[in-house]
Amino acid sequence: MISCDFCFRKCRIEEGRYGLCESRCVRNGHLISPFYSQLCAIAVDPVEKKPLYHFMPGTKTLSIAEEGCNFFCSFCQNYEIARYHKKREEVSPSSLIEYALKNGIPSISYTYSEPLVWQDYMLSVARKARKAGILNIMVTNGSFSENALERILPFIDAYNIDLKGDEEFYNEIVKASSAPVKSAIEEIVRYNSHLEVTTMVIEGIHTKDMIRELGVFLYNAGVKVWHLSRFFPHYLMTDRKETSEEYLEEVYQTARESGVPFIYKGNTRYPNKTVCPICGEMIERIRSKGICNRCETPIYGKF
Repeated sequence: MISCDFCFRKCRIEEGRYGLCESRCVRNGHLISPFYSQLCAIAVDPVEKKPLYHFMPGTKTLSIAEEGCNFFCSFCQNYEIARYHKKREEVSPSSLIEYALKNGIPSISYTYSEPLVWQDYMLSVARKARKAGILNIMVTNGSFSENALERILPFIDAYNIDLKGDEEFYNEIVKASSAPVKSAIEEIVRYNSHLEVTTMVIEGIHTKDMIRELGVFLYNAGVKVWHLSRFFPHYLMTDRKETSEEYLEEVYQTARESGVPFIYKGNTRYPNKTVCPICGEMIERIRSKGICNRCETPIYGKF
């Protein structure tokens, strides 16, 4: 058996078998990625869609995905891509760089599925992007192995990491653990990469106490931006109603007690405004130069 170090699971894989992510397998004694460079999704998105509100707001990003995920979330919002997508297109790293440069797209996002399980391709693209002056964005569940995080940190400029819930939530609903996610968040903050964190709030599961616990962790870890996103029924969790705007507002107010300076509500009909955490001045993200116009407080991010 051969060990894979792409994520926290560190699967030991037998000849002819796949790891739990179904993206890595052993053939002829070698651990390989059989779908390397075969993209199942490619699009140009607003960077805010990642979501990243404090990283180059108002710009576009080239979003790509290979199939695969190492989590088993019953509420998965992209399950068609993560595990059941069969239409793939061979796309070389060089052609992605050429497209981004030709169309004036300043960043490439590794997103939609779980880029940890196709990090070999992600890093091939990211290295070329770095040389071409294009920034790299990783949207991930954050369950890095120690080796994977060490490999990836030098090449990714901005992350959005899902912190899905407390340990019980991970164990029961995600079939994983929050420990590697929290560890990665702490390390990315120490490394000084741009980081925004997302928690999708499921009414009836995510309690205010859970949000309060997550907020304390994020504040102590040094996280500056936290997105609280409304749940909509999908995949295997269609028996629940969508999270109401009223409940999202309640947990938002609870989250604000944490001290995390910038907290946003996602999947909502209401606008998401950025305000200075010191004086309350409204910040126009697209026009911001990274400081508050009223009190000159530095605003976290890359503007």
